[in-house]
Amino acid sequence: MIEGRLSVAVEQAGYKDFHEYVDAALSDKSGNMVNFLITKLTTNFTYFMREETHYRFLTEHALPEWTAKIKDRDLRTWSAGCSSGEEAYTAAITIMEFLGSAKNSWDTTVLATDISPRVLAAAKEGIYQAGHLKGLPSHLHNKYFIKQDEQNYRVSPQLAKQVIFAPLNLMDPFRFKRKFHIIFCRNVMIYFDNDTNRKLVAKFYDVLEQGGYLIIGLSETLSGRSDQFANISPSIYRK
Repeated sequence: MIEGRLSVAVEQAGYKDFHEYVDAALSDKSGNMVNFLITKLTTNFTYFMREETHYRFLTEHALPEWTAKIKDRDLRTWSAGCSSGEEAYTAAITIMEFLGSAKNSWDTTVLATDISPRVLAAAKEGIYQAGHLKGLPSHLHNKYFIKQDEQNYRVSPQLAKQVIFAPLNLMDPFRFKRKFHIIFCRNVMIYFDNDTNRKLVAKFYDVLEQGGYLIIGLSETLSGRSDQFANISPSIYRK
């Protein structure tokens, strides 16, 4: 995969091999070459309401539980490896729909992070082709998106202000001031080896509130990676 995605770029840039190219990237103080590498090597594919069972779990279980417990009305949700933003925006929609008229008395801003500057820029812009919205019920589509043209829709200002996007490499130390109630990290760990996954899951555990939820992809599992979480249902774990 790495050779396929980088070989042409290495050749066109005039480097004799991958070693020379990587050395040049690491010594490039502007960071442009490293960002180019990240863009080439990361896989970004998602759409709104992907793995819909997770959002149903939020509505039926996690949100009723946490909104009854939280005294300061600060619900903290993190989309880790957010790609182009569909997951984070869907979580924000789910939370707003659950709270309804009570939303204005809550801080429910979703943090969305990714390592790729390219997908973060697209997520912040908030423009999506119609095909990415097919999983959303029509009333949510009409409520939270503004038609730009025949093929594209932009997130509404109401939705845009509910998500904060920021760059983050999941291998770096986490320096959050407060812990999260809900963490999404779906279809990310499939790209890591077992040792890396164990370390990452331990870091997620440390930044979750007691009783908080870690939601991973439906094709993923924490089996063999952590015994600190209770498995609530396939791909949903509780601290």
